[in-house]
Amino acid sequence: MLLPACIKSSLRITLYKPLRWNHIAPNHHSSCSNRRRLSVPIFRASSISTVSTAEAAAVMAQDGPTRQYPLQVAKRLEKFKTTIFTQMSSLAIEHGAINLGQGFPNFDGPEIVKEAAIQAIKDGKNQYARGYGVPELNSAIAARFHKDTGLTVDPEKEITVTSGCTEAIAATILGLINPGDKVIVFAPFYDSYEATLSMAGAKITCITLRPPDFSLPIEELKSKISKNTRAILMNTPHNPTGKMFTREELNQVASLCIENDVLVFSDEVYDKLSFEMDHISIASLPGMYERTVTLNSLGKTFSLTGWKIGWAIAPTHLIWGVKQAHSYLTFATSTPMQHAAAVALRAPDSYYEELRKDYKAKKEILVEGLKSVGFNVYPSSGTYFVVVDHTPFGLPDDVAFCEYLIKEVGVVAIPTSVFYLDPSEGKNLVRFTFCKDEDTLRNAVGRMKERLVRK
Repeated sequence: MLLPACIKSSLRITLYKPLRWNHIAPNHHSSCSNRRRLSVPIFRASSISTVSTAEAAAVMAQDGPTRQYPLQVAKRLEKFKTTIFTQMSSLAIEHGAINLGQGFPNFDGPEIVKEAAIQAIKDGKNQYARGYGVPELNSAIAARFHKDTGLTVDPEKEITVTSGCTEAIAATILGLINPGDKVIVFAPFYDSYEATLSMAGAKITCITLRPPDFSLPIEELKSKISKNTRAILMNTPHNPTGKMFTREELNQVASLCIENDVLVFSDEVYDKLSFEMDHISIASLPGMYERTVTLNSLGKTFSLTGWKIGWAIAPTHLIWGVKQAHSYLTFATSTPMQHAAAVALRAPDSYYEELRKDYKAKKEILVEGLKSVGFNVYPSSGTYFVVVDHTPFGLPDDVAFCEYLIKEVGVVAIPTSVFYLDPSEGKNLVRFTFCKDEDTLRNAVGRMKERLVRK
């Protein structure tokens, strides 16, 4: 029986000894009654809880040693560990810390959307959906995209619904990138970018956005882009920094892409969380729709991250590759949730106005609180994240600081070094999220004021 080496005394599942096979008596009313009796092994879980070393030794004495096997993973994923979000969320639970790390709200989405999901289930919309999306959702996505960008897209031919934007990213990369293709990314970046590009066998070229404003280093981009570049993978509003690419920056990117015949994969999941300026979709710029895959999702805008409803929008010659990859990744996405997502995307403009107003208030609580604690806080124009410089508190790097913050202060942040190809570039920065209710944000700030000391 396989047991990963990383699972130690906290979880041991062993065979009941001696191993025996119990016969299952046949159902004499079935047509199988004359066949050989079936045999199944009996297993026992010795311990499925956190136990001490002494307790583990006692269990071992009772059950005997359990063979441990080395963890196995394909070479292309060897460098990737358990995601930082999983690690930090687990530590938060262990230490009773307030989680301002992982970007999921601690409040629910609109009742009308949840009710629509319940009604869809009651109406029997529970079987496989059409692979590229239920018609109602595809049409709602197309209508929303037209309202936001002025672009008219064919909901049947230019949209593919996916299981969250992370799958949309994966399907785009796996469907359009060949081994050896050069892809440019801007660091810091959402951690799935590098992992998925590695799975596709891409050659990653990284350009770093640096504080305080994380502006685009256009001369560096000019020096690294060429006709051998297949694509640029970008994110605006930008996770983790909160940066929004300006119209001038997007025009510069667009010009270089047209000149060098480069595709753009544009992750825009935070498009409705823009505070300091209007979001601009690069696909809406002249000459860019035909070379852009626009990626988005429901979760961030409607506080329904667990539903995992995402989509890709692209012209037919690009969406074909996305659709093919999606067909062999998940094939289809949750049917009732798609029907409810269609209701969500028909929300009036007042919903988005209230959303931004609410998040602006949350952002102010966190940003002002972090400044009062003693952090150097960098500007955030969009998303529900803010990046700070933790060095005033004397810890050697971002990982050490975040571990201290959880264990000694009781607050979770995310070390940003995981968002860089060169982790040393992010060692001075950590990311906080403000997608929490106001009491939670104030309590977190209160803990930091009380327990964090500048050095």
